[in-house]
Amino acid sequence: MAYSHKIDNDKCKGCALCVTVCPKNVLEIAEQVNAKGYFPAYQARPEDCIHCTACCIMCPDLAITIKKTADEAAD
Repeated sequence: MAYSHKIDNDKCKGCALCVTVCPKNVLEIAEQVNAKGYFPAYQARPEDCIHCTACCIMCPDLAITIKKTADEAAD
């Protein structure tokens, strides 16, 4: 099963709670500000993400989502 990980930059306030709970150190805080003037989180190492949803659970602004996607190799 494939998954997609998305951080809504417009909702993220850059609190870094997701960064601290990520067991694989996938997330970091960006150096560029978003439209609201915050430094949002982003996936610095997406290939290391295990889709554990710890970041989604920790995010107070519901800015992070992990969803199942359709399998690419459908028989």
